[in-house]
Amino acid sequence: MDVLKDLEWRGIIYQQTDEEGMKDLLSNEKISLYCGVDPTADSMHIGHLLPFLTLRRFQNAGHRPIVLVGGATGLIGDPSGKNEERKLQTLEQVQMNVDGIKKQLGKIFAEEGENGALMVNNYDWAGSMDVVTFLRDFGKHVGVNYMLAKDTIASRLETGISFTEFTYTILQAMDFYHLYENHGCKLQIGGSDQWGNITTGLELIRKMSAEGSKAYGMTIPLVTKADGTKFGKSESGAVWLDPEKTSPYEFYQFWINTADADVVKYLKFFTFLEKEEIEVLGKTVEEEPHLRKAQKALAEEMTRMIHGEEALQQAIRITAALFSGDIKTLSADEIRQGFKDVPSFTVTWEEEQSLVDLLVAANISPSKRQAREDVTNGAVSLNGERVTDPAYVLSDADKIDGQFTIVRRGKKKYFMIKY
Repeated sequence: MDVLKDLEWRGIIYQQTDEEGMKDLLSNEKISLYCGVDPTADSMHIGHLLPFLTLRRFQNAGHRPIVLVGGATGLIGDPSGKNEERKLQTLEQVQMNVDGIKKQLGKIFAEEGENGALMVNNYDWAGSMDVVTFLRDFGKHVGVNYMLAKDTIASRLETGISFTEFTYTILQAMDFYHLYENHGCKLQIGGSDQWGNITTGLELIRKMSAEGSKAYGMTIPLVTKADGTKFGKSESGAVWLDPEKTSPYEFYQFWINTADADVVKYLKFFTFLEKEEIEVLGKTVEEEPHLRKAQKALAEEMTRMIHGEEALQQAIRITAALFSGDIKTLSADEIRQGFKDVPSFTVTWEEEQSLVDLLVAANISPSKRQAREDVTNGAVSLNGERVTDPAYVLSDADKIDGQFTIVRRGKKKYFMIKY
């Protein structure tokens, strides 16, 4: 299956500037193409992934990806999807963000070989450009009426838009022109909200490059959930690629909790599994949904891609331990990941640490009387082991790596005691 047919089957193509021209181009030559991201934070989240995974599909088909991190455009701010001006970041903050994002993108793309990914930063060509050069060489070729017709700008006219953000589309168009002229880049891909920026780039290439120059644009649909809620957020917020912001276990859990109505679509969008494999997993959703084979495959593929095999196995281990209640098999780091969001209580260790007193002090039980009843009735577990003696006194053996004790009251209420 060629790359465009594969993208069509996966439902990834939203808009193309010249569908027939693209087919002819890709059937006759291997091209360079690019996708970019602005470093508005020091990490990407999963909402950024689809365009770059699509770029990787082109690389797998033999084309050369150019991965752009916008050190210059990140200093300005894309008005797309915003109702107000972005807060400007310092050059130092943007550079720190560039470094973090480039490291994450390096995990997705192969940088070796004939079609190895080229990593670029538009600050390298736009950062030192003076305003007169910008206005004469680029601004002269983009009409104000043309820009006002762009959805991203038209939607901001009532609420207000600064000249800085108004010129953003020209800056991004300069990227496409620069990459076309210097690296033979013939295609830009991006999210559906980038259509206006992509077509402005094509306009610059048409007006500024040699006669007959031809480039293309393609956008990717917005990822949505079947229930209409926003994709990419968990209960604790955005799902980041940075393991310090979203742990590999949380990342794994996000994907494994995908609804049956969404899982096949996400397998098509986000994984590199072949059509036949995805179709088999689709049948399991219909015939044996309780086994959640499709969700497990999705979670494993995504966690392995972003965090590596070791982190995937750790996430699986934590999941299994929490399901079985066998908490003692987990390390301190795994405890931190698995119980990141549970209520915690810090105590100063004493030689005689009464379980009943601890339950009350940590607000796990409302009173000593209730705490004794909870313990006697078998409703309290320490590190996965039930305790039924109300006179129980905790010892060093109850501390995992000397740092934590996990208390469970009832079937699902977990608490972390820190020392």
